[in-house]
Amino acid sequence: MTSTVPGTPESVFTYGAPQLKFGSGASDEIGYDLSRYGVRRVLVITDPGVAATGHPQRVAEQMAQFGIEARVYDGVHVEPTDVSLVAAIDEARASGPWDAFVAVGGGSSIDTAKAINLLTTNPGELMDYVNLPVGKGQAPPEPLKPLIAVPTTTGTGAESTTICVMDVLSLKVKTGISHARLRPTLAVIDPDLTRSQPSGVTAASGMDILCHALESYTARWYTTYEHKTPEQRVPYCGSNPISDMWSEKALSLLAGSFRTAVRNGDDVQARSDMAIAATFAGMGFGNAGVHIPHANAYPIAGQVKDFHPKDYPAGEAMVPHGMSVALTAPEAFRFTFEASPERHVRAAELLAPGADRPSDLAEFLPTVLADLMRDIDIPNGVGAVGFDEGDIPDLVDGAMKQQRLLATCPRAVTEDDLAGIFRRSMALW
Repeated sequence: MTSTVPGTPESVFTYGAPQLKFGSGASDEIGYDLSRYGVRRVLVITDPGVAATGHPQRVAEQMAQFGIEARVYDGVHVEPTDVSLVAAIDEARASGPWDAFVAVGGGSSIDTAKAINLLTTNPGELMDYVNLPVGKGQAPPEPLKPLIAVPTTTGTGAESTTICVMDVLSLKVKTGISHARLRPTLAVIDPDLTRSQPSGVTAASGMDILCHALESYTARWYTTYEHKTPEQRVPYCGSNPISDMWSEKALSLLAGSFRTAVRNGDDVQARSDMAIAATFAGMGFGNAGVHIPHANAYPIAGQVKDFHPKDYPAGEAMVPHGMSVALTAPEAFRFTFEASPERHVRAAELLAPGADRPSDLAEFLPTVLADLMRDIDIPNGVGAVGFDEGDIPDLVDGAMKQQRLLATCPRAVTEDDLAGIFRRSMALW
């Protein structure tokens, strides 16, 4: 899958996943689930929009019957920043100690809960743990408390991953914290909670599911890395037989549910399929890794100008994470095609069963992606969210800072390569 030939090839891959509870009504059992951990004080973490649905308060109230005191923190910032995470951590420290945490919401709430859990159980400050070169990249020395993740959106897969993503405002860059100890203890997937997710959010967050599956499926094969010692092993170990299984299943589920869920949010089966596809894709990329589309997404989101997406909070400019990932994905997969043609073709066939193969197979997956993006009203490229060719150097600089992600790409990626991908992604159709 790659031209890289390691001197001493890796022979080991790792796999991790949370415990999982899936199905309609699963969120009604969280009090019981927490009681099994012997906890007495629990902080429920959510954002104002999800709090308004009543779901977080309902989850908190059910804990009393098991002798658990629960409090709701609803100050999560949609698309977390270092500033919003520090504020949440400070609040949790001041009101603690807490025996466990429950995140009810999208990836923003789950990632904020991961940061709170990390910094209320370990010494130091946020930037000590943020990935190099933006932060110090330290590993947490102490174990974390139980964290139950309850997604209300179908997209991030944060309920099954080891990653916490944030914008560092002073640097205008998106980065994150990555460590196995951040993975939630239990993921509770209740499709009923996703039915209030509006069309625009379903489309953007669904593209995150799709790119998680595609990027992990086309990532470097794990044996193409240099052999690591046990303490060097990281959650992103390259594509492998287990991550492939999750990614392929996620793509098949999306093929039959994505367009339907965007157009008809009350379709129970489509919502259910999207919810489990998000978790499956998270189980794939949370172990294999992602590459160019996600690396490019960080500066697109971090350097946003004045774009206001449909169905997101109107008060501030943003490019939602899943949307920012999608905008360069067709061109990214044109670039990676030569490393593993058969995988790119297989991915296209899973996502668009019955589609005719083009004469140039390198165009198959990009064409399928662009057709889907048009159908669900994703903006037509980077230019459609406010950037122009004069912004490319800064976008490339931001993407090149994501070496943890770019190292997973099946081809070596240079600044010129990324500049070409951004340039060709200004308009996709």
